[in-house]
Amino acid sequence: MKEPVLIIMAAGMGSRYGGLKQIDPVTDRGEIIMDFSLYDAMMAGFKKVIFVIKEEMKDDFYKLIENKSGKYLQTEYAFQKLSDIPEGYEIPEGREKPWGTAHAVLSCREKINGPFAVINADDYYGPGAFHAVYDFLSSEKEDNDGDFCMVGYELSKTLTENGHVARGVCDISKNDYLRHIVERKKIMRVEGDICYSEDDGKTWMALPQDATVSMNFWGYTLRMIEELEKGFPEFLKENISEDPLKGEYLLPSVTGKLIHEGKAAVKVLDSSDKWYGVTYKEDKPGVMAALQALKDKGIYPEILFSC
Repeated sequence: MKEPVLIIMAAGMGSRYGGLKQIDPVTDRGEIIMDFSLYDAMMAGFKKVIFVIKEEMKDDFYKLIENKSGKYLQTEYAFQKLSDIPEGYEIPEGREKPWGTAHAVLSCREKINGPFAVINADDYYGPGAFHAVYDFLSSEKEDNDGDFCMVGYELSKTLTENGHVARGVCDISKNDYLRHIVERKKIMRVEGDICYSEDDGKTWMALPQDATVSMNFWGYTLRMIEELEKGFPEFLKENISEDPLKGEYLLPSVTGKLIHEGKAAVKVLDSSDKWYGVTYKEDKPGVMAALQALKDKGIYPEILFSC
């Protein structure tokens, strides 16, 4: 087996946050959320990281990474570009939003030759998640190229008090395999219950507090790259006319389709860690306090990566 590689998706615009939250410090040491993920990944066994970014962000990322975690991990950069589309297709007029998480991974296709994990840059996942995914990918045999994994989180541990969030709500079999995943784009607490809305808040439907959700922490074999390449033209054909400015090619959708077609099996790895993230600017003080508390408990050193 080839050594698993970690892909970190950092090309999103962070529109609700109002800035480049991926590089916004969350500790007094100037560390960002991604530094905690890089530390956890390194401690789990990952040796190589590919950052998916916009090309114009490279200088900022280089300053953040290369003199800290870059001294301990092999780093590469892949640029997610709107122009990276199959021949015969055109970028819709006025489109600025990236093509989505599946396209972000596809941007790394020339840099991957074995199993890989995928995370968001602006989510804190916890040490246990990285150990679980690394162990899964390291133990897989190459002939099981349709065996994937996903880290599942308890819904109640992934909410913000400052607005609504989008989550992939999972249907899981008794032996912990993903059967189905549904993207709910507007989830929040409503009068004490966790609810979602499909009509912009006019009506709300309850979700179980302990429902398992995806936070975009996936583990794949190399075959996923092949499936993403095959599926992208189909996505463009179906979605450019329906939602030309905001339609996204998403990992949960592609993965769910492969499950439905019997082409993949996705093991759901449980995480008891609490998720932290800065969806809105108002989330930042709470995240800063939580991460400092983890340092105070000795879970992390006071300086994650010494220069």
